[in-house]
Amino acid sequence: MTITLRPGSTVVFAGDSITDCRRLESEDGLGSGYPLRIAGEWGLRHPDRPVTWLNTGIGGNKVMDLEARWQADVLDAHPDVVSILVGVNDMGWHTLDPEGYVISVAEFEAGYDRLLAPLAKAGTELILIEPFLLPIHGVVEAGVARARIGEEERKEWRADLNPKIQAVRELAGKYGAHLLPADGMFAELAATTGPEYWAEDGVHPTPAGHAALAAAWLRLVS
Repeated sequence: MTITLRPGSTVVFAGDSITDCRRLESEDGLGSGYPLRIAGEWGLRHPDRPVTWLNTGIGGNKVMDLEARWQADVLDAHPDVVSILVGVNDMGWHTLDPEGYVISVAEFEAGYDRLLAPLAKAGTELILIEPFLLPIHGVVEAGVARARIGEEERKEWRADLNPKIQAVRELAGKYGAHLLPADGMFAELAATTGPEYWAEDGVHPTPAGHAALAAAWLRLVS
């Protein structure tokens, strides 16, 4: 079953930099990533069903950051649909920030659950996008400390991320949410093109990566 977007529906995109994409610098507030692509494609396909699209992503955010601003940024909008993509900063925060620490799966899942509970109670439709990490090669700089992230760090990140992806899957089942299996999707896509084609640093999608996310998201709605 897909989610039906009716005329006048409000959709909120929540998350970190992957969702943010400099939204505050954009005229429509949607940024330059997958939320913009979704809104544009929907408008092209369904001019008779206008939708209000809101992007509340903020770069660097973790689940705990979303929770701190959830009421004002999401719940107060009384959305019909909420789409969440978060987790990559929960995965690597302790290696990117001198004051960071390892965020446990239990802490991540409990915080994520608290985001979903009031939405489910209100009858809001939910789309949960798996956090993802593409197996790029070489070393990149990331985070406020410009940490150098190479093969060993990415192995650590992957070991940390896998159970958090599983937590998102389980929460989707618990709340009857639609799951967008982005980690698996990008793994399949990267098998033929190489991972850098979809996300040069393994985390932030290229234009093609954002297009892939948007196409997968749009398959969940009608």
